[in-house]
Amino acid sequence: MATSTKSDRIVDTVTTGDGLRIYFERLRKGTTDRLQPRPIEPTAEAKDRSTNMSTITTMAGTHVRTSGAPADTPIVFVVDDDVSVRESLELLIETTGWRPETSASAQEFLARPRAMVPSCLILDVALPDFNGLDLQKRVAVERPDMPIIFITGFSDVRVSVQAMKAGAIEFLTKPFDDEVLLGAIGHALERSRRALEHQVKMKALRESYGSLTPREREVMTLVVSGLLNKQVGGELGISEITVKAHRGQVMRKMKADSLPALVHMVARLDVSTALAS
Repeated sequence: MATSTKSDRIVDTVTTGDGLRIYFERLRKGTTDRLQPRPIEPTAEAKDRSTNMSTITTMAGTHVRTSGAPADTPIVFVVDDDVSVRESLELLIETTGWRPETSASAQEFLARPRAMVPSCLILDVALPDFNGLDLQKRVAVERPDMPIIFITGFSDVRVSVQAMKAGAIEFLTKPFDDEVLLGAIGHALERSRRALEHQVKMKALRESYGSLTPREREVMTLVVSGLLNKQVGGELGISEITVKAHRGQVMRKMKADSLPALVHMVARLDVSTALAS
């Protein structure tokens, strides 16, 4: 990064990994630290990169630009009706190595498919078609692995308290410090990664449970409750040898290498619902 100064401004020049040279112009401390990026002198690599950008039409009929970043790159969604805010955040996010996806309205955002990589949402409180808090509730149900960072041009303690109680990562008032925002994004993406990993593990666990026969489920229930094979046989009216055979199948299908591991798996399932099915 190269830095130059003017009487009241500081200019940082950055060359991104994909060859785009950008300078960030900011006022000296005491006025605002918010960056105001503008691209300059695009290199050959930057021109090549532009061919990897694509335009899609959402279900709402709105055209949006999507990044050509690798498919497994974490995504930072931005929903703000101010185009200057969207463009500024898009450049900041791209420079950091994440994949930005911007929308001017809640409907544009909701029309996008659910991300299957770590992701988060930077959300303006005031939108033309949705209240930010209402959208937060919908995201919590439809995309629970997507943490939200609120941004707003107006300080409202009541709204900020509501947002944080509902699980928001951060509530920032414009203009905000970019380092604070980047820190919040990093925290949100890590939380999203853990949530996705948990979902994958639980899906595999439910599939394993679903592969058990009704008798194997009965045996598993009694085994994890602490009964010995002979006692399980007495409860079910089958021989101890048959119990051992069913128990072996349970351990194999559940991919449990020990009884304590099986007990832990059953504890993670919604046993009251699952065992009744």
